[in-house]
Amino acid sequence: MFCPKCGQQNDDRALYCQSCGTTLLVKPAAAPLPAEVYAGFWKRFAALIIDALIVSAATGILTAITFGAGAIAVFFGPWIYESWMLSSEWQATVGKRVLGMVVTGLDGSRISFARATGRHFAKYISTLILFIGFIMAAFTAKKQALHDMIAETLVVNR
Repeated sequence: MFCPKCGQQNDDRALYCQSCGTTLLVKPAAAPLPAEVYAGFWKRFAALIIDALIVSAATGILTAITFGAGAIAVFFGPWIYESWMLSSEWQATVGKRVLGMVVTGLDGSRISFARATGRHFAKYISTLILFIGFIMAAFTAKKQALHDMIAETLVVNR
């Protein structure tokens, strides 16, 4: 950080210029996102239904074509679909994209395949005890479900 008075370069954490003693400007913290930016429970639920229909149709067709050998796709299909889509440029599954939502990291960045995988498998925890982990999205400030909190992700409106 450079001193606005004398131009001396200082450590980024310095509060005062080491040369002239002038108070250095501290970058203000980023303002929190307005509440309407976060995607609500019912919108997320509708996207879940759309995605469930897509994945069910795809795994059903694959299982029928392979005479039951595609049953393994019932486990791997949803994981690969969701993780690949959320870590892609879309940052959303088809259901979320149709309804105008994206999944981001807490800083608004695109999430990695590994983080999307963690989020997917954390949904199994969200289903325990009567799907309370999903219902939490209706009551938290950032509308995060339990799996979002575990994976440190947000679902926001585009």
